[in-house]
Amino acid sequence: MAQRRRPPHQRHEQRHSGTREQRDAPPPVSAKGSQIVYGRHAVTAALANPLRVVQRFLCLRENIEEAALLLAEARATQRPPRPEPIERRALEILLPADAVHQGLALEAKPLAEPDLDDVLAAIPQASEPHILLLLDQVTDPHNVGAILRSAAAFAALAVIVPEHGAPPVTGTLAKAASGALETVPLVRVTNLARTIERLKTEGFWCVGLDSDASESLTEIELPVRIALALGAEGAGLRRLVREQCDYLAKLPVRGALHSLNVSNAAAVALYALTQKAGTQRSK
Repeated sequence: MAQRRRPPHQRHEQRHSGTREQRDAPPPVSAKGSQIVYGRHAVTAALANPLRVVQRFLCLRENIEEAALLLAEARATQRPPRPEPIERRALEILLPADAVHQGLALEAKPLAEPDLDDVLAAIPQASEPHILLLLDQVTDPHNVGAILRSAAAFAALAVIVPEHGAPPVTGTLAKAASGALETVPLVRVTNLARTIERLKTEGFWCVGLDSDASESLTEIELPVRIALALGAEGAGLRRLVREQCDYLAKLPVRGALHSLNVSNAAAVALYALTQKAGTQRSK
């Protein structure tokens, strides 16, 4: 039976230091329609992505040899330009305050936004668990990026967010994703509740995380197609999204603290679901 209609008390999203102006600053760009991707893992993954068009490859002088090696291994559709040495201060002007850039940055065209139909059409016909993550009003780019990273680690199909109430794709989000933005589709939809209805027609069962639910995520018998919905700090899942869930479940935690930051909750939930699937196959 579905565990629903109980008000969630999730305390998911982590607060980050810095002024409001720093947190809400627009994505740093050096040319119209371009995007800055920075940090070793994000830059390496972008260069390895054949769909990513790189316009400039910036690096500190002490990183020129590393940049040349990454360029030699690049698989971009258009071969990136030669690494361009840049002074630290000039690089930092392009990036958010206190960005950990590790001496590497790209100016690149944004990736084309993936479509949900394409994600669903590419699902393999196998007995492995197929997991979609749905984020309801998760607005912190650090959290969305970290969730993308966990989604990549546990082979989730995609991360789905609403058009309104989700952060834009910026260098900050790409850095937090540590390269996962290049491999895990970040799908934007008009309405999350209606998207869940659509997923049900495709054989997915939707589980909403709720720390006040009576059943643990590991106690629910689920098919291989799972849509996992996570809410934001404070309010948790919104009413319409919660009502569309087939089940509400809590994380299998043992300590006195029953709620986690949303990105940590996503990682624990993905681990629990994949471990459970592995245990069921071994029986």
